[in-house]
Amino acid sequence: MRDLLNFFDKPKDPLSFDAVRVSLASPEMIREWSFGEVKKPETINYRTFKPERDGLFCAKIFGPIKDYECLCGKYKRMKYRGVVCEKCGVEVTQTKVRRERLGHIELATPVAHIWFLRSLPSRIGNLLNLSLKDVEKVLYCEAHVVIDPMETTLEEGQVLTEEALQAALNEFGPSFKYGMGGEAVRDLLKKIDPEYLSRKLRLEVKDTKSEAGIKKLTKRLRVVEAFKGSINKPEWMMLEALPVLPPDLRPLVPLDGGRFATSDLNDLYRRVINRNNRLKRLQELNAPDIIIRNEKRMLQEAVDALLDNGRRGKTFTGPNKRPLRSLSDMLKGKQGRFRQNLLGKRVDYSGRSVITVGPTLRLHQCGLPKKMALELFKPFVYNKLEEKGLATTIKQAKRLVDQETVEVWDILADVVKEHPVLLNRAPTLHRLGIQAFEPVLHEGKAIQLHPLVCTAFNADFDGDQMAVHVPLSVESQVEARVLMMSTNNILSPANGKPIINPSQDIVLGMYWLTRMRPGAKGSGKAFSSVQEAQYAFETGLVDLQAVCKVRINGTLQETTVGRAILSDIVPKEVPFNEVNVTMGKKQIAALIDKTFRLAGAKATCILADKIMEYGFKYSTAAGMSIGIDDMVIPAAKAPMIADAEKQVTEIQQQYDEGLITDGERYNKVVDIWAQTADKIAKEGMNAIEKQTFNVNGKEVVGPSFNPIYIMADSGARGSAAQIRQLGGMRGLMAKPSGEIIETPITANFREGLTVIQYFISTHGARKGLADTALKTANSGYLTRRLVDVAQDVVVSEIDCGVEDGLEITPIYEAGEIVQNIGDRILGRTALKDVVDAATNEVVVRANQEITENDVKIIEGRGIDKVDIRSALICQSKRGVCVKCYGRDLSRGATVNLGETVGIIAAQSIGEPGTQLTMRTFHLGGAASRAVEQSVHTSRYDGVVKLQNVHAVTNRNGKLTVMNRNGSALVIDEAGRERENFKLVYGAVLNFKEGDKVAKGQTVAEWDPYSNPIIAEVSAKIQYQDIEEGSTMQEQVDAVTGFATKVIMESKSSDVKPTVFLVDGAGKTLNLPGRDIPARYLIPVGAQLLVADQQEVHAGDVIAKMHREASKTKDITGGLPRVAELFEARKPKEAAIISEIDGYVTFGKDVKGKQRVIVTPEVGEQKEYLIPKGKHVAVREGEYVRAGEALMDGPTNPHDILAVLGAKALSAYLVDEIQEVYRLQGVGINDKHIEVIVRQMLRKVEIRDAGDSRFLAGEQVERYAYMEENERINKEGGQPATCSPLLLGITKVSLSTDSWISAASFQETTKVLTEAAINSRTDHLRGLKENIIMGRLIPAGTGLTSYKRWKVSVHEDDDIGFVALPGMTSSVQPQG
Repeated sequence: MRDLLNFFDKPKDPLSFDAVRVSLASPEMIREWSFGEVKKPETINYRTFKPERDGLFCAKIFGPIKDYECLCGKYKRMKYRGVVCEKCGVEVTQTKVRRERLGHIELATPVAHIWFLRSLPSRIGNLLNLSLKDVEKVLYCEAHVVIDPMETTLEEGQVLTEEALQAALNEFGPSFKYGMGGEAVRDLLKKIDPEYLSRKLRLEVKDTKSEAGIKKLTKRLRVVEAFKGSINKPEWMMLEALPVLPPDLRPLVPLDGGRFATSDLNDLYRRVINRNNRLKRLQELNAPDIIIRNEKRMLQEAVDALLDNGRRGKTFTGPNKRPLRSLSDMLKGKQGRFRQNLLGKRVDYSGRSVITVGPTLRLHQCGLPKKMALELFKPFVYNKLEEKGLATTIKQAKRLVDQETVEVWDILADVVKEHPVLLNRAPTLHRLGIQAFEPVLHEGKAIQLHPLVCTAFNADFDGDQMAVHVPLSVESQVEARVLMMSTNNILSPANGKPIINPSQDIVLGMYWLTRMRPGAKGSGKAFSSVQEAQYAFETGLVDLQAVCKVRINGTLQETTVGRAILSDIVPKEVPFNEVNVTMGKKQIAALIDKTFRLAGAKATCILADKIMEYGFKYSTAAGMSIGIDDMVIPAAKAPMIADAEKQVTEIQQQYDEGLITDGERYNKVVDIWAQTADKIAKEGMNAIEKQTFNVNGKEVVGPSFNPIYIMADSGARGSAAQIRQLGGMRGLMAKPSGEIIETPITANFREGLTVIQYFISTHGARKGLADTALKTANSGYLTRRLVDVAQDVVVSEIDCGVEDGLEITPIYEAGEIVQNIGDRILGRTALKDVVDAATNEVVVRANQEITENDVKIIEGRGIDKVDIRSALICQSKRGVCVKCYGRDLSRGATVNLGETVGIIAAQSIGEPGTQLTMRTFHLGGAASRAVEQSVHTSRYDGVVKLQNVHAVTNRNGKLTVMNRNGSALVIDEAGRERENFKLVYGAVLNFKEGDKVAKGQTVAEWDPYSNPIIAEVSAKIQYQDIEEGSTMQEQVDAVTGFATKVIMESKSSDVKPTVFLVDGAGKTLNLPGRDIPARYLIPVGAQLLVADQQEVHAGDVIAKMHREASKTKDITGGLPRVAELFEARKPKEAAIISEIDGYVTFGKDVKGKQRVIVTPEVGEQKEYLIPKGKHVAVREGEYVRAGEALMDGPTNPHDILAVLGAKALSAYLVDEIQEVYRLQGVGINDKHIEVIVRQMLRKVEIRDAGDSRFLAGEQVERYAYMEENERINKEGGQPATCSPLLLGITKVSLSTDSWISAASFQETTKVLTEAAINSRTDHLRGLKENIIMGRLIPAGTGLTSYKRWKVSVHEDDDIGFVALPGMTSSVQPQG
């Protein structure tokens, strides 16, 4: 940035610079850039409209107004180029120099640059060791400052008020130097020597003991180090000359009626010049001090407003009371230079129109209106007209095109042929929102879109519009064809599944085509070929859905006529059993997927087109329609509702008798209705699913042909949840606040709703609509942050050589496998050999990609732990390596070097964001509520094995589980683990170790609504600190008159309500097998179920805590939850977790907090304080592992990182985020989340700086830390130590190496201030900074390592393609 103007003279090759540095400009440099001083505030003469001399638009300073013409008109035309007119002083040159030439204003007094003064921490204040308030007092002439104390006892930089100054003058006389305003601050800054100050501060840091002191010194040291390490000087933060923007960048335009429209900057500049000139005049006149001070303050305020209006003091407003836009506002925000013009450029040539469906198109085609095509391809048409000799000049060609002659249309057809165009639908949420197609011209005015690409564009035909762009250069056409063509985007980059999936009518048609109908016409016939079957169908001898035998690929297959017809279009590589099923949406997707894997992309495209054609054809032929009778109301509905109402009444009675609390009553009622609605829905589905057919006089039951059922079953439209609302009951509704209304809607849409039911319905539905609007904005912002954090993750090398990875297992939820191990490891690289333990056979070798076949074998052999490489642990310095990333999901092949995996990850996570809920419950307002699980039922036969279970035998001789981290396993004959049930505290086991269990038997059960406290030995109860009125309250229920004992918070902090288990003599018993007294702390809010001196048996419940919390436990669902995890926010009231393995004991309370002590078998114990009234999740004598929670509450991800490390944290984040997406049925590959988490873990915090250049507490990039330590180790110094850091995505984006990228993200002024002080260099390594600088992005073919390759031709190389005689090619690396 040495000479800014040479930088603005465009380099001959725009790529000829490697880095951009930003630093402070010295006053000399500002004057050097300037073409003259602006002395007057005048702009242009209102009569002649010519710029005033020495004014803000002066032609002498900034250049001529007309090309090659001086202001007075003495010199005109090119021949006087470069002459300076002696009369008006204007150089004869192009007028565009008025966009480049800077002027300057000589300030009468130095002025502080507001960025370095006000941007916190204040840089000027920090350097001078003054508070911001004090610096402002001096700058705004409200106080004096000591510049040089000389022999006095004053200190340099001491701020003195008028009174203090008078006192000092009286005491010392004028024997010290003091001042106020900009000069004083500049003089103080000039005296600073960063080298010396840095050494001094470093010594002070070493000597200081207090935390706060070190923090303060380090803060100051940071600013000093910045100046020490750069070419900047501290006094340059004060402006002595102010640069003036070139006039054409702040234009003044005459409007009709003699008024002018002007840029706000002109007003701000005029104010500065006026005040500056006034100050100069006052100084010349030796005006009184107070007037000059006032003028200086006003000048400082004027410059502040110009640089950043509204940052300090009152905001300057224009005539219309709107704040003026200052230079900072030009850069900031969505409308600022960065986001509006540098990152969000508009395309200058495109068309847009409404889209309609194009069922006759092929997958790679789109329909383009002729009129639009002619406009878009005009230059090509002109060229062709000239080539063909139909026109000799562009003007002539233009006339022909305007007349739209026949030749023009012929030429247009010729030009358009095989010239791809790009179609884009806003919002472009992922890369499939822009795809390339070959245009097919038609006469209409709408763009025709192929139905199968609608999913990718998220388009429908209810008035959506799309934009068309034309790639002009040959390179861009190649890229459009090879990378963006719709036929090359068959798989979704988010999960690797096909995205060109048929939907709606096509699915319906395929389903109709492949269904079987018992007793259909021509059933049982046999055909020698598919063609014969088709012929028989067309002549009306057999029905489409008739079961018959057909010879296919040489074997006789039992199938239907429809399936035989379908088999004809499926590639030969796909086996017939893939086709010989009823084709619903899922089955079609599977077929397309299979075709892609077995027969390749081309065959898949052809198949997809054929499926579309057949789908439309047969859904038309099927003639589906819906009638009101198709919504079947199950006969059992009325008795079921009556039964539920009876149960609810019973529960209400229990509540009235005081047996249960209101919270429990509500939970139970809601559960009953949720179950009833499910049962009715099941009945309704059963009624609609099956149908009786007459086959040769016999009745046969088969799948139904009810149109509603067909639509839902095939996946064409609707779902079981909607059928239940049509024919079952609408069910429970949610209030806008998310609570469930306990009176459900028992009616359905066929019966119709009463007024109150209708009102309850609209209540929830309206909330849904309001949510949607909010969701879109939130989702977009999440995507923006994700893109920003991951934008520079590019595949940069083949193998980073790391020997570590992640261990992958299937994901269980409530004992069900929700994700197989195969789905998680497909396309990843194996870290070690995957070995089948039973046979010791190697299934996959280390460092090999796990393919579909490998997955089949791994799942078949029951291997349930595989170690894989992961982007999270990749050791590449920049980006990730091919081996750690694995497969490129959108191509189904290993990822290429230069693939922008960061952006793809961000898009894959952000794109489904709008499908996530803003909160937990919704389905058209209908509440979706999981019925609480309260039993573990085995789904396999086997033997029970208890793992880490501590239990006591209860009254009924069954085992009651007394710890939290145990599990019950079911092992089959082969010794494989088939079930793994996590056991909750208080669960009752129906089987003991080694018992045989049969499929469907209940292994364990528990009360889902409360957390119990259970006696571990049979004994007598003894209360301590449980007194009615102080720690316990008998709550009498207003409705029922029954009393329950509830522990309440006590006024005194040293009472702890406790229950002891004692023997007959009143001596406290010990817990079984341990030397720990049997005592139980009863938390606040718990309900006591035993009386003092009552006898209890082991396994009896002493007290219970309600688990109402469990349902509404601030479930941050959906989008906010994802954002919370990515931002690494510490949850409110997070659980305290144990940092070590050990046994729990309770210590003495501290300030009302419970003290929990964890004692390891070796090493020292750790103490934890748990806030009052929180439920302690562990019990005395229990063994806890590191990372286990000691109290109830959400987990803090920072704790997981500190205690269990990066792998455990990543597993936690991946699982939590995936759970949110899984609930919405969105599939995202783990690797995308891993890429983002990798970015969140990029930095480390320096604990001890050692001999490094870092400061304690500084956050540095992990690889910079490793490099520095390597260097120190070589020199034999003391290396720095660090702790890993988890930063939220916003934090990471702002602390990136590239200042350009950070400034364009958020907090622009802050980032630029920081960068300028440090004179930071941006090496343009990421994507954003290159786009902003107008270069190709360093990804794909723009990858730096590819740029060094040069293609050359040699005569003698023999390369394996047939070339023209004497021509072969070879590629050599250059450099």
